[in-house]
Amino acid sequence: MIWNIIDCRERPYRWKSVNAIVESVEHDNCCTDADEAPESEPDKVVDYDEREGVSVEEAVRWASQQRCPVTLYLYDAGKGATNAGHSNAAGDSRL
Repeated sequence: MIWNIIDCRERPYRWKSVNAIVESVEHDNCCTDADEAPESEPDKVVDYDEREGVSVEEAVRWASQQRCPVTLYLYDAGKGATNAGHSNAAGDSRL
């Protein structure tokens, strides 16, 4: 289930093909001014997962079906995936 969305797209009106990343929302607890999320059961935590080249609608549907509360990150196609610049929000001063 989605508890938060961080839109990192530089081209926010492009919706046909984006990269999407999910992480457990509890990862955000150490970010400045974050709401505090309860910790998920260890066997349900989603540390990191990604989808490349999906529509925004597909990304939202996929993130909504996760086994714990997640933050959904949206990136322009070609950005944000493992080798293209996403770093965990807890350690990312950009977010």
